[in-house]
Amino acid sequence: MDLYTTTTLKCSRLITQHYSTSFTLGIKTLGKKYHFPIYAIYGYVRYADEIVDTFHEHNKEELLARFKHDTYQAIEEKISLNPVLHSFQLMVNQYNIDLDLIEAFLQSMEMDLKDITYDQSNYETYIYGSAEVVGLMCLKVFCEGNEERYSALKDPAQKLGSAFQKVNFLRDIRSDFKDRGRVYFPGVDFTTFRPEDKIKIEKDIQADFDAALEGILNLPTGAKLGVYMAYTYYLQLFKKIKNLPATKILHERIRIPDLKKMLLLTKTYFMHRINYI
Repeated sequence: MDLYTTTTLKCSRLITQHYSTSFTLGIKTLGKKYHFPIYAIYGYVRYADEIVDTFHEHNKEELLARFKHDTYQAIEEKISLNPVLHSFQLMVNQYNIDLDLIEAFLQSMEMDLKDITYDQSNYETYIYGSAEVVGLMCLKVFCEGNEERYSALKDPAQKLGSAFQKVNFLRDIRSDFKDRGRVYFPGVDFTTFRPEDKIKIEKDIQADFDAALEGILNLPTGAKLGVYMAYTYYLQLFKKIKNLPATKILHERIRIPDLKKMLLLTKTYFMHRINYI
């Protein structure tokens, strides 16, 4: 059983490495005991997202419904022949990750299968389920059963997840709008995306980043550097987007070059070593 478990965890690590260089870098700067748990969470949410975003030649509703059923079955039985689900259920059961968080996440994935005009209410519901709860799952791992610490850091963790997701929305406007017909920001028409629309969105994102920072600085030592690294990366991406005109982000996916990612990692690690963070 140990060999099977180790193999499934390595599958989740491989998924993370192939899908996201930035998250892989962030995870590597976490304390070693957090590596596989966070890989397991990322692998799970990544594959759910793949179902709704990628598998166009298949019945996505059926695939997601099966994925949801298999998720709960794996958690209940504490085993799955699906490596991603097996490694995920290990973390759910070990760290007492609330099933409500998983349900909210899957609900947001289901929302992506529908043609929804997002008002403020379902926009907030989607942000919570697609991003904030993922931050809370990771926080459960970092707090290792300390519910007092978890409660104190819960709101900043949600704000950080919210900031990341909203930056993703701005970065991915072209593919979300043109390829999938999605417009997440309430009251925004991307056919006439105006500078004032962009500024309003950016103010909201900046408020989330500001609220998240205090929570990051109060994370356990082994978690702080990795989360701060992810925060720094997304903040740099956000600043780059802010400096571009609205028309630019409508036609181009904005990214941070790999070399700059490595420089950010080095700088963040140095700041951590001198106890700046």
